[in-house]
Amino acid sequence: MSTVRSNTDLEEVARALVAPGKGILAADESSGTIKKRFDSIGVESTETNRRDYREMLFTTEGAGDYISGVILYDETIRQKASDGTPLVEILQRQGIIPGIKVDTGAKPLAKSPGEMVTEGLDGLRERLVEYRGLGAKFAKWRAVINIDGDRIPTQYCLDVNAHALARYAALCQEEGIVPIVEPEVMMEGNHTIERCYQVTCDSLHATFDELYAQRVEFEGMLLKPNMVLPGKDRGKASPDEVADATIRCFKTAVPAAVPGIVFLSGGQSDEEATANLDAMNKRGPLPWQLSFSYGRALQAPSLKAWKGDKANVDAGQRAFLHRARLNGAARSGSYSPDMESGAA
Repeated sequence: MSTVRSNTDLEEVARALVAPGKGILAADESSGTIKKRFDSIGVESTETNRRDYREMLFTTEGAGDYISGVILYDETIRQKASDGTPLVEILQRQGIIPGIKVDTGAKPLAKSPGEMVTEGLDGLRERLVEYRGLGAKFAKWRAVINIDGDRIPTQYCLDVNAHALARYAALCQEEGIVPIVEPEVMMEGNHTIERCYQVTCDSLHATFDELYAQRVEFEGMLLKPNMVLPGKDRGKASPDEVADATIRCFKTAVPAAVPGIVFLSGGQSDEEATANLDAMNKRGPLPWQLSFSYGRALQAPSLKAWKGDKANVDAGQRAFLHRARLNGAARSGSYSPDMESGAA
C-alpha cells in the first residue's frame, strides 16, 4: 500500500532537476518514434541498437554537468549496458536522476473529432511502485492539444486532459515520485502566435485548476509546456517575440510555487530551441526556473554523428555534450549563436 512521503523529498528532487545550468534529456521515445529516428540514419531499430544508442548518450563524460535527469522508456529503464551495468546505474554514477514516461499514448477523444486524450491511468498506481523500485525518481505524462482554427481545442478536450494529468500527478506524489506535467499545444497548423498564446493560457488554467482540485502539491512537481509559437505553416517568430509571449502567458497561469518549467522543443530546430530558451532567461528574474526537457533538439546531432557505428561513439558523444553545453548556457541567458560552431 502506498504511503504519502514528505513534501521535502519531492521538492528536493524537483529543484535538483532544475538546478542552475542543467536540464532534462527526454530519451523516452516510443518504439514507433525511435524507429523513425533510426530509419533517418539507416539503422535497424533492434533492442540492441536502441540500447547501444542510449548507452552512448548516458556514458558521455561530463554530461552530468549539464543534464540533471533523463526520462526513460519502459524498455530502457530495464536495460543493461554492454558490460552488464544497468543503464539506471550508469546515470546515477553521473549524478543524473532517472525518470520514466508512464502514459500509454494519445488516442482519439470520443465524440470530439480531431482531438486527443492521453491514456494510461489504469494500473498506474502499481506501475509507479515498480518504476520506483527500478530507480525512477520522477515521471512524465504528455497531453496533446491540437489547434484547428477557432473550433479546436474545445473546452471539453482541455478539461479531460487536465483531469488525467492531475490524476497522474496525484498518484505520482503519493508514491514519492515527482510528476512532470506536460500539456503540449502542438505546432502543426497555420495559427498565429496570438492564437497559440490564448490556447496555451486556456490549457494551463484548466490544468492548474485540476491539479489544485486533486490536491497536487505545486512545490513537488514540474511543468513541461510548449513555448508560445506560431504554427509551423505560419512562419517563424523571433526569440524575443517567443520569449515575450511565453513569459506573459505563464505569468497569468503558472503558480509561483512551481519550482521549474522545463520546456519541450516541439519540433523546433536545435538552434531555435536553445535561442528561445536563452531569450526567456535573459528576462529574469522570474518566479520559476526556466529549463529544458528536450528530446530531438538534444539528440539530433549525436544521432547523425553516430550512424549506428561503434567507431563513431566518440563523435556522437562530443555532439551530444556540445548541444547539452549550449542549452546549459541558455539556462542563464548566456548563450550566443557564435557558440554553435564546432563540438568541443
